[in-house]
Amino acid sequence: MSRILLIDDTPEIAELLTFALRDHGHEVFATGYTDTVNDLVSEQSADALVLDCSVFDMSESLFDIVRNHPSHAALPVVIISDTPEEADASLRSRRAQKVSLIPKPFTGAQVARALAELLAERSAAG
Repeated sequence: MSRILLIDDTPEIAELLTFALRDHGHEVFATGYTDTVNDLVSEQSADALVLDCSVFDMSESLFDIVRNHPSHAALPVVIISDTPEEADASLRSRRAQKVSLIPKPFTGAQVARALAELLAERSAAG
């Protein structure tokens, strides 16, 4: 069972996504937007991170915070965005790895599939 930290600034969506990911066998810890993301990743021993912030800049900021932490630089991250073109360009400019971008509207199954792929890559890498 993978431990997933979900950061979503919309409580209702966080709740629905939490249920969907739990149905796919993940243990989910959900919270609203926070810049203490690295502390939460460590406290929860998270295997992956899901970012769903209403403004991509918020998700982008959290992504950078995580990637700049030496212990979390390779953490798999799923970003859900309502501006996927902007998000994709931003992630490409960073040469971001171990990240999956999901455009809105999305389903829980899409997020679970993206997590499964990222976690499988992590396991294969060792």
